Order: sequence, then C-alpha cells, then structure tokens
Amino acid sequence: MKGFEKYQKTYFMPSEATYDWVKKDSITEPPVWCSVDLRDGNQALIEPMSLEEKVEFFKMLVKIGFKEIEVGFPAASETEYNFLRTLIDRKLIPDDVTVQVLTQAREHIIRKTFEAVRGAKNVIIHFYNSTSTLQRKIVFGKDMDGITDIAVQGARLIRQLTEEEVARSGMNIRYEYSPESFSGTEIDFSVAICEAVMQEMGSSKENPIILNLPSTVEMCTPNTYADQIEYFCRHIKNREAAIVSVHPHNDRGTGVACAELALLAGADRIEDTLFGNGQ
Repeated sequence: MKGFEKYQKTYFMPSEATYDWVKKDSITEPPVWCSVDLRDGNQALIEPMSLEEKVEFFKMLVKIGFKEIEVGFPAASETEYNFLRTLIDRKLIPDDVTVQVLTQAREHIIRKTFEAVRGAKNVIIHFYNSTSTLQRKIVFGKDMDGITDIAVQGARLIRQLTEEEVARSGMNIRYEYSPESFSGTEIDFSVAICEAVMQEMGSSKENPIILNLPSTVEMCTPNTYADQIEYFCRHIKNREAAIVSVHPHNDRGTGVACAELALLAGADRIEDTLFGNGQ
C-alpha cells in the first residue's frame, strides 16, 4: 500500500510491564453490568427509536435484570429529555434500578441534565471530556493542565448541584467520569486527570466514583488494552474509592475480547449493548 509511512501508532503503552492478567485463565467474579442500549445503541441506528419504542426497550432491560441503565444524553435534544421525563413522570423506574445520564463537562449542559433527572430516586451522573492528544491539539487547543481544569470545573459544579438536590429531595446521586478517548490518551495523564476528579468529588471507599475507561476508537489489540487497564488500576491513588469501568467499542471486531481481558486486568464494571449496536 502506498503512503503507509504516514500512519503511526496513536495509542500509548504503559511505561512498565503490566502482565499479571496473562496469568489468569478465567473471570472469577461477575462484573457490574450497565446497559447503554438506549444511548450508545440508539445513536447507532439509522432511524433512532421513538419515545414509546425507547420506553418498551427500557421495560425489557429491566425485565432482563439490569440494575444500571444509561437512558440517554438528556441535554442533547428534546427527544432525549422527554424520554427521561417520561420514565420519571410515569413512575417506570423500579426502586432498585439506577438510571444513568450522560453529560459533557460544560456548565449549561450539566445544569440541563440536573433539571432532567429531578424526581428520579437513583441516578448516576456520567460526565466526560476529551483527553486524547489529537483532541487536545485540534479541538481544544489546550495542554494537559487546561484539559484537567475542564474536568475539575465540571466535577465541582456537579458536586455542588448534587448537594443542593440531595438536600431538597433526598435523591441518591452517584458520579461517573470518563476521560473520553482514553484509547488515544497517555496512560499517566489518564491516571492524573482521574485522580484530580476523584479529589474534587471527595471519593471514598464508602462512596466510590465510577471511572470509565472507554476504548472510544479501537486503536490497539485487546492485550494492549488489558495492559493499559492493569497499569491504570495499579497506579490510581485510593483505588478502593473507584469502580473501574470499561466501555469497549468494536471498530476492529474485538470489543468482547477487550471487555473480557479488561476484567482479567482488574476492571470491575462493563458498559455495553445487548447486540453490539453502537459498540
């Protein structure tokens, strides 16, 4: 193939060997499962589901037994917002099910998200910002400190709004943070930005944050992804105050393998879809 010289590796290997996962031949404990069919899966459809179709799908996921379900990005559109409000207003969310909502680490989107979840009993606020070398350079024009500041400012606002909402209604709100494009981010920077968010959120063993490490684009083979996850789990400070989650995509057709090897490498939780839509 002509011109292949211009293509280089865009992922980052850990700075030390992290191969303990290789010694394991099976997964011994089930992960926490979070369905993202209604958000990531719905985005992948040529014709996204209607409100009533999404309601029907939500009921099916509950019947299957999912206890964590990402229901959408409520600040992204009226359709997404109205779906969440429908679940809440019709009282369709069982008391033992937590709905998860996605938001960028941007003030107006965060505030709209909190408006959307009002009245739910158990909620995970899943916030993110892009951290990869390419997006730092092209999209944001910021260095690592600038990108970390975006995450910390978002975390600070979310914690403030959570405290206000809990005082008002007693809602149970948990936090999830994703360094989006983890797959194209230096591993030590992923560790550092997650630690900064954990500190801002006051994460503890009793109240752990979910740290979600997405293979946003499959840039490497599953064994390398496992190396990255194991390194992250080894080096994140206050590991007991974090639930390490993975969100594998399937660009190379190895999404399931990435999920399985990530569990061997120390991950606790998986976000994915039933049939691979959007993954």
